[in-house]
Amino acid sequence: MQPEKNLLAIDTSTTFLSLALQAKGKLYTYHEEVGNQQSSYILPQISVLLAQAQCIVADLDAIVYAQGAGAFTGLRIGIGVAQGLATPFNTPLIGIPCQDAVAYLQPENECVLAATDARMNEVFYAFFDTKNHKRLSPYQVGKPEDITQPENYRAEQVIGVGNAFALPNAPQFSGSAQMPTAADYLALAQTERYTATAPEHAELLYVRDKIALTAAEQSAKKFQAA
Repeated sequence: MQPEKNLLAIDTSTTFLSLALQAKGKLYTYHEEVGNQQSSYILPQISVLLAQAQCIVADLDAIVYAQGAGAFTGLRIGIGVAQGLATPFNTPLIGIPCQDAVAYLQPENECVLAATDARMNEVFYAFFDTKNHKRLSPYQVGKPEDITQPENYRAEQVIGVGNAFALPNAPQFSGSAQMPTAADYLALAQTERYTATAPEHAELLYVRDKIALTAAEQSAKKFQAA
């Protein structure tokens, strides 16, 4: 994808609302923690960026969105807005897996563990070789203490990154809690390593079938903690 393309990137995979607009050769961004208010802020803030760039939705050549794994409700908001903006103009959508965006905060490394908070005492994670642009494992969810490095790699070779490394029970590898912004998703889309699709074919990446504890499970958990 050429740098002069007009691109909007949306990341709603965490409690942050992160937006990046590249238009007419300039970059405009918004990145704020909004908690569960993403649905209230996202369209007004996109409008602000478009106005700053003197651009309209019809001018966009593609819309980039965080594909998951991440916060279920946030991801649904992001893809819903992306599809809503893209459909009238048949604008292509480019989904970037969240763990990819996290991993490429550590470029040129042969074994990167991208790990993000999945709640329920679990993390979303995958291993990458960002030097050679390869994913070394499936996208997974699990307990931090159960994560093991890929075969043929030593634990000390692993470089960790992602907000899972700020958790009390962080993965047992050295790492930083750095997280990407929408500008990082936009940059990955420009590598052309990710497929553009028609709006109606855009999908999210789910690695967890169960997104919350039942009331009975919550009660049992409280009882065990008592």
